[in-house]
Amino acid sequence: MEFQSSKGIFLQIADNLCHQILEGQLKPGDRVPSVRDLAAEFEVNRNTVMRTYTILQESGIFDNKRGIGFFISENAIELVRASEKANFFSHELPDFIQKVKLLKLNSNDLNDLIIEIKNNDHENK
Repeated sequence: MEFQSSKGIFLQIADNLCHQILEGQLKPGDRVPSVRDLAAEFEVNRNTVMRTYTILQESGIFDNKRGIGFFISENAIELVRASEKANFFSHELPDFIQKVKLLKLNSNDLNDLIIEIKNNDHENK
């Protein structure tokens, strides 16, 4: 994983884990790697991973079963999706809208793009 300097490493790891949940790589009830294993995988300090796990636990995305480890919560998908949706609406969409205005794109341009994306998705399945 390539880390960006503009965002804390623990947040980038949290984003990575959340994307794995949305993509179905991590499912509700799955045990997540131990703090030690994930720290070794990402080549970061264990405290960084622990901070990530704490944030995800406080968000309800992870459950901590004392003495056993961390697990994906039963409602993790809904929680991650809601968080990602809020982030999209507050951060990414305004930038997108600004770019649409600058490029003077119209609804036909955007519709053609959506159709192209859908066609590519169907071809890749």
